[in-house]
Amino acid sequence: MFKTTRRALLAGIAAAPLFAGAAMAQDGGLISIIVNDPSNPYWFTEGEVARTTAEEMGYTATVGAHTGDTNTESNLIDTAITNQSAAIILDPANADGSIGAVRKAVDAGIPVIIVNAEINESGLAQAQLVSNNAQGAALGAVQWTQEMGDGGQYVELFGAPSDNNAQTRSNGYETVLSQYPQFEKVAEEVANWDRTQGYNKMQSMLQANPDISGVISGNDEMALGAIAALKEAGQLDGVVVGGFDGSSDAVDSVRAGEMAYTVLQPVAIFAEEAVRQADSVIRTGETGVDAEKQLFDCLLITADNVDQYTAAFTLSQ
Repeated sequence: MFKTTRRALLAGIAAAPLFAGAAMAQDGGLISIIVNDPSNPYWFTEGEVARTTAEEMGYTATVGAHTGDTNTESNLIDTAITNQSAAIILDPANADGSIGAVRKAVDAGIPVIIVNAEINESGLAQAQLVSNNAQGAALGAVQWTQEMGDGGQYVELFGAPSDNNAQTRSNGYETVLSQYPQFEKVAEEVANWDRTQGYNKMQSMLQANPDISGVISGNDEMALGAIAALKEAGQLDGVVVGGFDGSSDAVDSVRAGEMAYTVLQPVAIFAEEAVRQADSVIRTGETGVDAEKQLFDCLLITADNVDQYTAAFTLSQ
């Protein structure tokens, strides 16, 4: 298990519209938290921080997981409705496919706060709290070019196509890397945020492109899978691998000199803030902030600052 340490939210964040008719008492209320897959340390931390925050604020809290399946997600929403949840914190399974589940909860009078990944409809959820994926991707890509130096061939590992974050990060990489003609992308594979898939896809790309000198990945799990495949092939030395998430395993890999960097998503911050905004909606009908979509800037972790990583997804500055 991963120890989770939460920090106070940085000032200046925007947020969401009011929720009609939400004036429930805090004592005894249930907040249902639905994440993707807690076997991934990122989503584990998201769920644990939200649960701990809710319980500290006097709520009962449950954590369920849909593992990217919209049918499972819909069933979890049904359970939250049946259990008369005061609010739902949801990391959606699919940008389009989760809209119906959110609407179902809202129609039942339950406010929904979206975290980590967006849905492609505004005005349903009270708030959508996500990492600034475009900013984080640019941050990582710039570091990647510096690590790569003079140039070379590279491959990209792409996350789950159903998650808007995957395309946003890939676009962010392309925006930066297209300015450097000395870097040639020779392959791209979808590995669905998964370490095993990252390993398998890296093996295939390496067989077809044995002379690569760089790997840029949409998340840490895929990057760690790629590193395992490169090590097995005896080709990790001289290959720059960049990750995205800021997981403890990735930080250990940076510390070991295997992963060049990882981009930290501040999941411990926005998971806590999602519960605080849910509490505000429950008590007052409003989140207390001004816009539905809220972006949380990412941070870069390299060998130079890796010792400032003090807990899961927490970088002391």
